[in-house]
Amino acid sequence: SPLGLTLNETWKAALEGKSGAAPITLFDAKDYTTTFACEVKGFSADAYISPKEQRKMDRFIHLGIVAAMQAWADAGYKGRAEENGMDPNLLGTVMSAGMGGLPIIEDVVNTIRDKGPKRITPFFIPSVIPNMTSGHVSMMLNARGPNQCAVTACASSTHAIGEAAMMISRGDVDYMIAGGSESVICPTGVGGFAAMKALSTRNADPTKASRPFDRDRDGFVVGEGGAALILEEYEHAKKRGARIYGEVTGYANTADAYHMTSPAPEGEGAGRCMALALEHGQIDPTTIGYVNAHGTSTPAGDENESMAVERVFGAHAKNLIVGSTKSMTGHLLGGAGALEA
Repeated sequence: SPLGLTLNETWKAALEGKSGAAPITLFDAKDYTTTFACEVKGFSADAYISPKEQRKMDRFIHLGIVAAMQAWADAGYKGRAEENGMDPNLLGTVMSAGMGGLPIIEDVVNTIRDKGPKRITPFFIPSVIPNMTSGHVSMMLNARGPNQCAVTACASSTHAIGEAAMMISRGDVDYMIAGGSESVICPTGVGGFAAMKALSTRNADPTKASRPFDRDRDGFVVGEGGAALILEEYEHAKKRGARIYGEVTGYANTADAYHMTSPAPEGEGAGRCMALALEHGQIDPTTIGYVNAHGTSTPAGDENESMAVERVFGAHAKNLIVGSTKSMTGHLLGGAGALEA
């Protein structure tokens, strides 16, 4: 993540309130209205992917693979599925991305312009499509169960975790690797969001630019990174003595059916989804103490989400702690939900 290269580094930096925002180094952004982002600094996939194979993948795939393999090891597993006593058919992967390989697309467009179409790498298409992180992870671990990728913008990796949990609860599989990654700190990514007036332009003070729910917020800060969880059936996890961080108790997935980029008025859509998730988990809203908000630091989005929380929790909303770690990590887009989980 923009806060560290491992779970422990990221957690420590988050507890210390550090910001991952800094001037962009992945490309020359001097002519852009926003010149900073939350990059993953010092990242290398060499411990997991050979340099030869790395050239066949976009950076978002590198980030996703490393996150998945770190999660696999953190869960106490080593090697491939069968080496851990698993039936490979009962291990699945859902690693998502919201946008895929924009940097590689830019490179190929430049290649066509400068050298002609015959110089396009044959690995171009497999290096940019979002589902390839799931594909590579499945090949590395011999995971032969469901292999999917939710491409639902900023909700992508949240949907990955939720859908993976539902597969286990239905009895389709025993284990799932779920999460997501994103890396679009590139001319088209930053330029595109800037054209939408979605980004903060606080170039003089990047570390204070992402300020969810603050009166002076002026847009989100683009982040990059990858995160993954290992999900498994509860009784099995207990039996093997797994380190259990948490339980997926409720999940819902809805659409506002309203506008391409703007949320439904007064938090109706987000509120309906939260209410359904609580209902699915059979959770009394008054027992909730903390809400991890999407909280991107956009003027309209944060206000709408505040209304959604009030809609769901009513008078209890005043007792809640509502926070957003995007103040430190920036917005990982398709990878945000997994990192925040």
